[in-house]
This record gives sequence, C-alpha cells and structure tokens, in this order.
Amino acid sequence: MNEEFVPGVLVRHPDREDWGLGQVQSSIDNRITVNFEHQGKELINGNVISLILVEEDHG
Repeated sequence: MNEEFVPGVLVRHPDREDWGLGQVQSSIDNRITVNFEHQGKELINGNVISLILVEEDHG
C-alpha cells in the first residue's frame, strides 16, 4: 500500500506544515519512519496519515 514511501523519498505531513520537509528513513508495512527537518524522527501510521510526496526540483 505504501510502496512509494521508500528510503530517501521526500514527504510532507498533511497536518503539520511546521515540521517542514521530511525524508523517509524506512517503511515497514504501514509504519513509515520519517526524519522531518524541524521535528526530527517520527513514526507515521500510513493507515491514519496520508503523507504528501514531494517531487525533487532538479532545475
């Protein structure tokens, strides 16, 4: 279900804009560990929270 949340992918939390950009550290089943720039590491339940994928800007 959360195959797109592989390590290294950049995400944002839909309800916590103040956490800033996050990088997925690991994803096991629906447990996604994300290191957010202003919050640190958080364990996200993918069944409850729909993380927003961020496209990297290479321009």
